[in-house]
Amino acid sequence: MGVVFTKTDKGRTEITERTEGLHPRMRRILIMVDGKRTVDELREFVAADDLTHSLGELEEAGFIEALSVRDKSGGDTPVDGDLQSITAFRELGATPDPEALEKARHFMINTLRTYCGQYTYVTLMSTINSAADHGELRVLFPDWYRHIVESRQGRRRAEELRARLLEVI
Repeated sequence: MGVVFTKTDKGRTEITERTEGLHPRMRRILIMVDGKRTVDELREFVAADDLTHSLGELEEAGFIEALSVRDKSGGDTPVDGDLQSITAFRELGATPDPEALEKARHFMINTLRTYCGQYTYVTLMSTINSAADHGELRVLFPDWYRHIVESRQGRRRAEELRARLLEVI
């Protein structure tokens, strides 16, 4: 199963006019989105370890939108607007889970230490450690992800790490 994205009017305008100042890598990904290929098929053509995150950014900025979901037999089911953003956080319960919060904190700090260095982003690690709830951690998510992707080893595992963190954050 895979999501098929298509360009929006804003995305098509960006391809022809370059008004939004997209990073060249993001522009290449936008060009590859054609309304026919699934995310997994795009992964074969695009040398971006963080393709899912990049597609999420393009989606949130309004350049692309989910068109359909392709099942294993190759049939497409149109998206009726209910599909959650591919970078969306999970729903939180009515009562916060302190164990999940602690797990998310440790995961973020340990991955920064592992992929970026023990003392590289001490301020961010300190802020993560002092986050009082999931909302505060979610605000720090983009910085965490950017630092992971900027590291050579982290870039290779960025999507896996992002997915694992989104399970608990």
